[in-house]
Amino acid sequence: MTKWFLVALVALAASAGDALQTLGMKLHGEIHDFRPRALGRVAARLVRSWHLGLSLILLAISFGAFLVLLSVADLSFAVPATAVEYICTTVLARYLLREKVNWRRWAGAGLVACGVVLLAL
Repeated sequence: MTKWFLVALVALAASAGDALQTLGMKLHGEIHDFRPRALGRVAARLVRSWHLGLSLILLAISFGAFLVLLSVADLSFAVPATAVEYICTTVLARYLLREKVNWRRWAGAGLVACGVVLLAL
């Protein structure tokens, strides 16, 4: 496996996992009751959520791919390169979750993209 394939796998799996985790929690709604019994009911409901289940699988894939990436690439490459995840997450937040992303967040994602391009050269 090439290191760029692993970078893409880390970034895409983590971004999709984060987006599904957010979607699952937004569908659940805000937690207001923090007594032990109420938290148990919340946990039981969240365990049955396919959004959260799939997000855990995707985040585990991302973590595993990152470990493999560390075995074939330097840390000084792996961590900055996988920052492309921030761009993917911003795009998913805007178009999948329908979040309002202001120009500052887009500019930040663009700066991250510039950094990843510098690593590729």
